[in-house]
Amino acid sequence: MNARRRRISGIAVTTVTALGLGTLSACSTDIAAGNTDAFDVVASFYPMAFLAEQIGGDHVNVTSLTAPGQEPHDLEVSTKQRAQLEESDAALYLKGLQPAVDEAITQSGIETKIDAASLTSLEEHGDEVGGHTDGHDHAAEEDGHGHDHGEEGGKDPHVWLDPVKYAEVAKGVGKAFEKADPDHAADYKKNTEALVKRLGDLNTAFETGLKDTRTKVFVTTHAAFGYLAERYGLTEEAISGLDPESEPSAARIKDLQRTAAADGVSTVFYETLVSDETAKTLAKDANLRTDVLDPVEGITDASRGDDYFQVMEANLKALQTALGAE
Repeated sequence: MNARRRRISGIAVTTVTALGLGTLSACSTDIAAGNTDAFDVVASFYPMAFLAEQIGGDHVNVTSLTAPGQEPHDLEVSTKQRAQLEESDAALYLKGLQPAVDEAITQSGIETKIDAASLTSLEEHGDEVGGHTDGHDHAAEEDGHGHDHGEEGGKDPHVWLDPVKYAEVAKGVGKAFEKADPDHAADYKKNTEALVKRLGDLNTAFETGLKDTRTKVFVTTHAAFGYLAERYGLTEEAISGLDPESEPSAARIKDLQRTAAADGVSTVFYETLVSDETAKTLAKDANLRTDVLDPVEGITDASRGDDYFQVMEANLKALQTALGAE
């Protein structure tokens, strides 16, 4: 759709899947997103690319800056990718998650820049999010190792893990597509409404599935699930803060061991795109199980599903098992 045309390589991206199929098989990281007859969108990473494809349907050509299996927080934007931005019609990103992407998009001349973080409200989250528990903090204080749960805090960008917030973002993206590509506005509106309905159904499934549980506390590798915890009345205790690469202190590990004992924690969750070493060590020392709770930052062969909805449904089942859902 971009006015600046050039010949597309033979490995050009195929037509995107229709609304509801959900996979990102049509999303490429290898070729320029611009210079096609479609509405060309560069997305920062999987949750943004998924929105673009679901809302855009057959009218969009989506390129993700983050390759499947790549940890999005670590992304560095290449010269080739900067050129892709300049050749595209829109960029969809989530400010605060990938600093290199924020910089590249800000510096680009792309006409439509859609910041998902501006389409919903962000909150300050540390390595404990949700309802406060009683059994472990007092023990920590008595031992002189009380941990400031906010010290790793900051504006939490992981809004897509809360279906309600993700729906808010979807509505904003839909409106931005309608404005940028008015010839297909009716289809964007229809697709957005269908996606929001599916997200509403997912929210209902989480509300129902996590309403009655033996415990409300779960332990994760890093603090990605704060919005989910708050939405469904849970407490997320993260080994690390918002940065998955940050190293937990010895005091934090001790605190988590006390938490597990006091709150009936059965499982330490790890994720597929970052090291599971610390999670497994904590689980072994505390005699706990391990399982995957996927932050859905990318879909790979190791993912428990082919798209956002399938992986989130797998996350729900994992939480139900870990929390002792009735």
